[in-house]
Amino acid sequence: MSVSPQQIVEKYYGDAASIGKNGTLAVRDTAKVTAQAEPLARASAFGSEADRSTARWLIWETALALGIFPASINDLYLARGKGAIEKSFTVPAMNLRVMSFDSARAAFRAGLSRQVGPLIYEIARSEMTYTDQRPSEYTSSILAAAIAEGWKGPVFIQGDHFQVSAKKYAANPQPEIKAIEDLIREAVGAGFYNIDIDTSTLVDLSKPTIREQQAVNSKLCADFTAFIRSHQPAGVQISIGGEIGEVGGHNSTEEELRAYLDLYGEELKRMDPKAIGLSKISLQTGTSHGGVVLPDGTIAQVAVDFDTLKKLSLISRKDYGLGGAVQHGASTLPDSAFCKFPENETCEVHLATNFQNIAFENVPPDLRSEVDEWVKKNCADERKEKDTEEQFLYKSRKKAVGPFKKAFWEMPAANRKALNDAWEKKFGFLFDQLQMNGTRSVMEKFVKPVAIHKSPADFGAVGAEDASAVKDLAD
Repeated sequence: MSVSPQQIVEKYYGDAASIGKNGTLAVRDTAKVTAQAEPLARASAFGSEADRSTARWLIWETALALGIFPASINDLYLARGKGAIEKSFTVPAMNLRVMSFDSARAAFRAGLSRQVGPLIYEIARSEMTYTDQRPSEYTSSILAAAIAEGWKGPVFIQGDHFQVSAKKYAANPQPEIKAIEDLIREAVGAGFYNIDIDTSTLVDLSKPTIREQQAVNSKLCADFTAFIRSHQPAGVQISIGGEIGEVGGHNSTEEELRAYLDLYGEELKRMDPKAIGLSKISLQTGTSHGGVVLPDGTIAQVAVDFDTLKKLSLISRKDYGLGGAVQHGASTLPDSAFCKFPENETCEVHLATNFQNIAFENVPPDLRSEVDEWVKKNCADERKEKDTEEQFLYKSRKKAVGPFKKAFWEMPAANRKALNDAWEKKFGFLFDQLQMNGTRSVMEKFVKPVAIHKSPADFGAVGAEDASAVKDLAD
């Protein structure tokens, strides 16, 4: 038996809210509604199929009713490309793998106390599988966190590394293209109004010229751009990012940047002369995802090529109208590095592994031991011959996030508080270093979100990709 939207509202909110005559949610008692953010987030993550879909719908509509909107950062970045923003700041794009509801709350708290505007919450194609978070669940965790903390305005949710597997593409391109298209449909439907297309895996360095090397990368990204534009909601111009070189490979060059963007522009114009293209471009400047793990499990110090980052960021703005360059694989850099991103005109920086590290550092010892034993048993095939146990556990423990998702949620209150406090401190430090303080007014000037209402049927079950389908993809 199906339940009506009003019955769903009454189940969680009693008489604190109701469905109005126009079919949208009207909140009478904000405090009572806000208090249900965590139960709704829990139902979204762990409830029955029916409970998950109703909780996700109610979170979405509650967010809209309280002035919280999934939004695209596109107009902010294009304004930066036009030189309309004087303040130099670097937007943090945060991959929340562990306890997304809690960690997002910590980020919102740190942002609210600093009048921070644009914060991007993202998850990669690969992460969705091993963290057991499909797009609608991820969106629900972030929006529920915004509700719980009293955030107002745009919330930027991003698909990170919607990446093509070079191996699968070489064997048979069409199924791999369809997998990305299916993911785009799912993500856009879940409120991912920012998507990073990563076809850099298809750069072919064996070709004689840089244009030839970048040809498949640029063409396929343009194809996916047109696909995204055909599926974006009315009133929303999704922010799309491209990538010219795999993270962990050789450092990007001006010639690669120009070849990629020129070819991309030519292909997109051929398909649709009126289509809006990229808002940003990802580069390789010396980092790697997760950092380089030393034998004792610590992370090696790496040097980011900030000169290249600044040079290519400015070229992408001046000559192509983009918001600038994006830095991946940065969360494990030394603390002293983060202030250099805004100093060197970096548009956006992607941060992931260190938030996961903080989680593992703050879980109870018995849970940490359980995770380690699970990794040893289930990820043994990932262990390289020269890996120490510390290196192996560090690199593979992310695969335990999904299987232990509920155990993280249910850790003792003291551990959970310590973890949340540690996260908030780290987010606050990063926002300070990235010059994000006081950027709310800049965001509000350029980002005008729209309310896109949904029905409970929009949050039905979606099948997940098998782990083997994303095993060779980046985070």
